[in-house]
Amino acid sequence: MVRYRRNRVPGGTFFFTLTLADRRSSALTDHVGALRAAFRKTCNEHPFAIDAIVVLPDHLHAILTLPDGDFDYSGRWRRLKGLFTRGLMAAGVSVPHDDRGEYELWQKRFWEHTVRDEADFERCADYIHFNPVKHRLVMSPAAWPFSSLHRYVRAGDLPADWGGGDVAGDVKFGERPD
Repeated sequence: MVRYRRNRVPGGTFFFTLTLADRRSSALTDHVGALRAAFRKTCNEHPFAIDAIVVLPDHLHAILTLPDGDFDYSGRWRRLKGLFTRGLMAAGVSVPHDDRGEYELWQKRFWEHTVRDEADFERCADYIHFNPVKHRLVMSPAAWPFSSLHRYVRAGDLPADWGGGDVAGDVKFGERPD
């Protein structure tokens, strides 16, 4: 088995992408209450700060900051995925499983990036908040309900029309230049 090398920075800030196994699924937004409950329980058991997040039908992006001295983001995601999966099953949702009986709701792994500095944080947060527009789910980031953008607007950190208007289609939020 391949051993993935993860950057283990105690108290670090990280950008993550987690994806459902079935990319056509809308389980994350259809059952966002169960996802929120899984986040709350995981955070109560193993604290972390959610600096930015967006939940799309088949995947989510988040920036999390771990407590000082703690680098176990893998354990947190394993716990959250399990809680969400069990929450769906308890609600009577059919969750696919393989020949061995292992559930196949989530892709096995996740993507992680260590946030290096404020500029990197801003690029990652912009990518997160603009993602629903990128995936053509809405015309404006503010129109997507499952985003921390609304928290940023309430705090006065971003304007309510952030990412909208004529320039939005030309801007690459967090993506590599062509």
